[in-house]
Amino acid sequence: MIDTQPIRVVLADDHAVVRKGIREFLEERGDISVVAEAADGNEAIALVAEHQPDIAVLDIQMPGMTGIEATRHIKAEHPDVHVLILTAYDDDPYIFALLQAGASGYILKTADSAELVHAVRAVYRGESALDPAVAQKVVQQLVSGHPPGAPIAVEALTEREVEVLRLAAKGMTNKAIGQTLGISDRTVQGHLANIYGKLNVGSRTEAVTEALKQGWITIE
Repeated sequence: MIDTQPIRVVLADDHAVVRKGIREFLEERGDISVVAEAADGNEAIALVAEHQPDIAVLDIQMPGMTGIEATRHIKAEHPDVHVLILTAYDDDPYIFALLQAGASGYILKTADSAELVHAVRAVYRGESALDPAVAQKVVQQLVSGHPPGAPIAVEALTEREVEVLRLAAKGMTNKAIGQTLGISDRTVQGHLANIYGKLNVGSRTEAVTEALKQGWITIE
């Protein structure tokens, strides 16, 4: 047994069974310790502040605050804490919004336990850890001349995305927005992630500000 401190991880996913499985994968190697578990983004931010882990492993779609928003908060308040995204979603808006928000890695839940452990260790060393499918998208983006983080033309929002953003601008929660539009709060989270990706932002406030600039919404 190597006499070193384990890599300290805060794990955030809204499914307890998923968290249990991920914890077991990570801790069975002996050099990684899950110091706290969160069921939503707000709790993840609080636990990172409390425990000051080496890495925060976050899902994207969580109640209250998405992984994108949580990443932005964590990197702003705790720049030394690395963020590793572990999710089922490989959609471009999610990937680039999270990389722009400061995530060091993006791994899909289809990865096996060895890949997950390798990603945690790589991020801990200050390296990037990208799922092969995600890495391919990043390379394609670079080849196209628009690397993540570079200014790009703002893509127009769909009518439904504008509706979601207009309600978000009023301070409504995802649940309230969903009830107003007759959709689930998870669908609302998905729309917000698409909006963040299109507008090249990582939070509601930035999205609303950009939409105001573009003239897509107005504050009543």
